Amino acid sequence: MRLDRLPFGIAVSLLGTILALPTSTRAQSNATIRGTLTDPSGGAVAGAEISAQSQDSGAKPVETKSGPEGKFALVLPPGRYRVSILHPSFARAEQEFSLAAGETRTWDVRLTLEKLSSTVVVSGSAEPIPAAAATLPVSVLTREDIEDRQEIWLAPMLASGGGINVAREGAFGGITTMFLDGGNSNFTKVLIDGVPANQPGGDLDLEGFDVENVDKIEIVHGASSALYGSDAMTGVVQIFTHRGTTTTPELTLFGEGGMFDSGHGGGRLSGMLGAFDYSASASYFSTQGQGANDYFRNTATSGNFGWRFSDTNQVRLTLRNDANDGGEPGQTFAPTPANHINQHEFFTSLVWEFSTGEHWHHRLQGIDSYIRQSIFNPGFDTFNRFYRSGFEEQSSYLFPHGGISLGYNYEVENGEPGGPPHRRRNNQAGYAEARDQFGRRVTITAGGRAEANASFGTRVVPRTGIAYAVRFGGDFWGATRLRASYGLGIKEPTFIQSFESGPCFPGNPDLRPERSTTVDAGVEQWLASDLVKLSVTYFHNEFHDIVSFSENLTPTMTCPFGTGTFFNTDKARAFGANSSIEAKLTKWLRMAGNYTYDDTRVLVAPNAILIDPTLTAGNKLIHRPLHSANLNLTASLRHMIWNLAGTYVGRATDSDFDSFTVNGVCMGPCITSNPSWVRWDLAAIIPLRHGLSATARVENLFNRHYEDAVGYPALRLNYRAGIKYVWGRE
Repeated sequence: MRLDRLPFGIAVSLLGTILALPTSTRAQSNATIRGTLTDPSGGAVAGAEISAQSQDSGAKPVETKSGPEGKFALVLPPGRYRVSILHPSFARAEQEFSLAAGETRTWDVRLTLEKLSSTVVVSGSAEPIPAAAATLPVSVLTREDIEDRQEIWLAPMLASGGGINVAREGAFGGITTMFLDGGNSNFTKVLIDGVPANQPGGDLDLEGFDVENVDKIEIVHGASSALYGSDAMTGVVQIFTHRGTTTTPELTLFGEGGMFDSGHGGGRLSGMLGAFDYSASASYFSTQGQGANDYFRNTATSGNFGWRFSDTNQVRLTLRNDANDGGEPGQTFAPTPANHINQHEFFTSLVWEFSTGEHWHHRLQGIDSYIRQSIFNPGFDTFNRFYRSGFEEQSSYLFPHGGISLGYNYEVENGEPGGPPHRRRNNQAGYAEARDQFGRRVTITAGGRAEANASFGTRVVPRTGIAYAVRFGGDFWGATRLRASYGLGIKEPTFIQSFESGPCFPGNPDLRPERSTTVDAGVEQWLASDLVKLSVTYFHNEFHDIVSFSENLTPTMTCPFGTGTFFNTDKARAFGANSSIEAKLTKWLRMAGNYTYDDTRVLVAPNAILIDPTLTAGNKLIHRPLHSANLNLTASLRHMIWNLAGTYVGRATDSDFDSFTVNGVCMGPCITSNPSWVRWDLAAIIPLRHGLSATARVENLFNRHYEDAVGYPALRLNYRAGIKYVWGRE
């Protein structure tokens, strides 16, 4: 070795050591948080955002995402941090860490599905699942959709979801019914936080349902009796009320007024206090309507309260109370200037959800509800009283990408249709459902229910579905999914059909259950880096043993209007397609639209010719247009929100219900159809200052004259405007 080079070598070594020291010191001083994210079944959760916010300084958060196997790692300087996990389908998870130099901490998190997320489906299966894994067609309406449209009532929101047509007997306060995928108005089960809102037997009047405290609406297409029991013949609509999510209490107050002496106001208080979350709301609506005896008043209160003992153990109490009173102006050619309807509804649920071990999840629910109707007519009044109480236990064994659920349900139905005597039905059922994902592409669901009903005995109904991911990807040609499902529906008769006690039109306690067979198949396609979503679903539904009314018009001394009763005779079918598009056209403009083709046909109806010629075999089913469509455009400009909503309803079979035939000749107005119509609505939200915003809505923008049901004119052009105040929102 040459001695003259030694100093140079020593210098180089010293310099390298000096340069390396800071890096080595920094590497040794950093701490690490690593872990794995899984869903309730134990499957990996990819794409979740993990953020660590320093509690010692105002430095920007350190962020990362979970990988395909759900793993993540955060490298952080020592100190105190609040680490949060965010994913659109899961509830937010947070934890605080105090990290020492060189420390490595492991945080494995089993995330909980966020039931109020638009990307999670609660009603389509026994356990909540991501929407992408659903095997049944499901439409979701969110709180954002409701606020963008400045809508008050549930019925028009449902009609905007596709596949549903709504018929209203009057602009305000009239009986309001819905028809899903060609089924009758009592073929869809409606749940409010899991509590049936239907009368026993499926009848439902939507007139007093407001959406003030509603965060999400799910519309499940297809027979769902295997999971939800009697009345779920063509689908299920489940309404989820608001839950408190902010540590700072959030107070919302609003008031607005408009044409026809209309006024609407209310408020909501919600938040979280440690393990307790709360939400309570109240609202009031009043109007004189646009004609004689068209007034309507509605009061609604709602509460949702939860207590979390731990991440896997919580209880929740929900309550809803609606009271309304409205005039019944009758059809334009047969006015009823003195009629009115008073209705009071109450729904409550207590749910306990908990887990035992890693795989078992349990859910216990008790429900209670009542519906009280008072119908006042000159010369006679009618009082209907219906009560439901029930208990359900469900246990699910969850494994990666699937699970098996077993459940038992017991329900007591009480009622006085038209007044005393009091009637009662005790029903119980057991059900099972299995779901499994095979590889990345195939998901299969299969289940069945054995129902022991006091009206029709014991029946078994199955349901099955499959979803197949044809391709994945976020490029222009994005993900493609195929779905298909099959189910049998079953429905008990209504209390009036079974127990009406009048001597002239008695009920028939020997009625068989009405039945449905539903088949659907569809495709869902994402485009343009997930900026556009297209879907088309074909459905074919058959309805058997439909309850119809047979009447003898010959008067007697006791029965001057004739006699009649109910029989299982009718048969019908419906087939068609529901299609939809969702697109983010620009940074500030969103579009959502749907189109429904619904071809219905009466196949057998031997009794209809006497009372309603529109129900004759070969005719289309009443209130179900062949074509219908909705279009929503939402623009966010300079913090303002503008929404333009259009509705098209094609010509539909309808009836004046005063016609009858004598020797084949129609007597009466003989109106048998309702012309097509188009309506546009405009809504706006304009932020002001200090939590205030101005709101406005114009309905029937072009003053189109039309009728939801024959003889009942809809509202002409009208508006309302108001102020909304929000305090404490995080």
